[in-house]
Amino acid sequence: MIYTTAILFSLVGYFLIGHLAGRRVKHLDDYLVAGRNAPTFFILGTLVASYLSTSAFLGETGFAYQGYPFVMLIFAAVSTSGCLLGALAFGRYLRRSGARTVPEFFGKRFASRRVQIIAGLTTIFGLGAYLLGVMQGAGIMFAELTGMPYWVGLVLVWLTYTGFILYSGSPGVMLTDTVMFVIFSLAALGGSIYILQDLGGWHGVIEGLLSQQDKPGIALWHGVIEGQEASFSTPGEALTWGLTLGLVWAAVLAASPWQSSRYLMARNEHVVMRSAMFTAVALAIFYALMMVTGAAINLYNDQLDPERAMVWVALNVLPTWLGVVILTGVFAAGLSSCSTFLSIIGFSLSNDILPASLDEASAMRTSRIAVLAAGLIALGLALFQPPAVMSVVWFAATLFASSWGPVALMSIWSRRITAAGAGWGLAIGFLSNLVLSLMVQAEWVSLPVYLHPVVLSTLVALAAILLASRATQVSQAERDYRAFLHQRDPSIEAKWVSGTRWVAMCTMLAGIAVGLFLWQQYADTLAALAERFVIPGATISGAYLLAAGCGSMLLVAGAVGYWVVRPRKLNTQGMRAARS
Repeated sequence: MIYTTAILFSLVGYFLIGHLAGRRVKHLDDYLVAGRNAPTFFILGTLVASYLSTSAFLGETGFAYQGYPFVMLIFAAVSTSGCLLGALAFGRYLRRSGARTVPEFFGKRFASRRVQIIAGLTTIFGLGAYLLGVMQGAGIMFAELTGMPYWVGLVLVWLTYTGFILYSGSPGVMLTDTVMFVIFSLAALGGSIYILQDLGGWHGVIEGLLSQQDKPGIALWHGVIEGQEASFSTPGEALTWGLTLGLVWAAVLAASPWQSSRYLMARNEHVVMRSAMFTAVALAIFYALMMVTGAAINLYNDQLDPERAMVWVALNVLPTWLGVVILTGVFAAGLSSCSTFLSIIGFSLSNDILPASLDEASAMRTSRIAVLAAGLIALGLALFQPPAVMSVVWFAATLFASSWGPVALMSIWSRRITAAGAGWGLAIGFLSNLVLSLMVQAEWVSLPVYLHPVVLSTLVALAAILLASRATQVSQAERDYRAFLHQRDPSIEAKWVSGTRWVAMCTMLAGIAVGLFLWQQYADTLAALAERFVIPGATISGAYLLAAGCGSMLLVAGAVGYWVVRPRKLNTQGMRAARS
């Protein structure tokens, strides 16, 4: 009963918070991009909340429980660095554009309504699938905790986030995301510390996982590679998977619409960079704790459904008060992602696909109608589509790595990409990934780990961009707009550079701290137990390399950030010319 009450109260609370945020919505910019005045903490909150949905708490933690906690750490080390590097290479330029949506940015950059529409369509279809996955995760959570039917949870969740989005738009999403970020961060930290301490700390968990026989290798860096249910057959295959999918998700974090669109609400580009640095650190800490915690659940019960392992431990192991915090935190993560995805779908439909409205009132009304229509379709699909949280979410997210990733980066750094190249890159990257992924799922084709559908479709998208751009000419409007994007505002630089460099230094220190922590708590522990459990020397070396690699990714990302925001002479004359 206490869990049902907590969940229902949280739904009411988020609805009220979103409603209060809506009182500040007066203009279309307020509704779509929160007035472009959000501070660092709010952008941090909505970035993390948008990324860590029920897929992270249920699906990815479940994969760790299944036997691959440290493979997930390899994945996380690579992917989270993409958050910061993506903000430096794309996000801060996106904020300079003053666009209301990311597809609108592509339309401005390439002086092409066609490119904007293609980007908008990929947003709607790709995020529609992603929204379906996280809605189902929230519905599963509701059913597990309350004992009510799955469909009841879906409807209540839908009513909550759709209700405050319709009224408040981006301010409601941003504020509720930040509140949810605080709740599930405390939940993840508190739950992980309790479970690890209850099992004897990292040493006790590693020793316990080495002692059990059902999932041999779960405590080693490569995870389980023996048995019929093993996902990988060799350590090299596990490493390739972690690095490949890490790079894919680095591209997702750098350019996907639900991450990069958060930067459009930032006060300025330095808020973009600062929030991205803090996000990378927060995600690194989250994965370091939660993946080991997911594996540790095996020491309580090793026969669980992986995607329900975190729910089980909250209900059966943790103190009631902490279990309530954990489960409301997991539920909040799903709800925040639902609200983010639905808002982006609705905004893109009204701003990028439908004809432009003549006045702000009509535009806001169109946006609200679009949000409601998209939400109803998503609800209908979630009610009738069997749940598969992690597979649906990962499938949907990778669509943007192959379509948006190359176009986003080349729109900033390439002088030769044309509107035709961008349009074909977006379309071919999306469709080829979709077709290949469906063929793999249907077992019509079998691909090695290093030839994941997203890798092949990214190469196809790059080829399409290069061929189409070679066959067409870059217009003067495209050249001028790109030049404008590379100009800095001296009034902002004078006030913000010093603080941003301090944040970059803190990011580097966090990378060193994460690396040292994993070195001492994991690699040293494994080395101390090597003789007792007959662990090969190469595996021990792999553990030390994992610890060093996880820390060095943040260190390098922070160092790049420190170098990028260095003080430099500004070409104010060029800026004025580009604006004119």
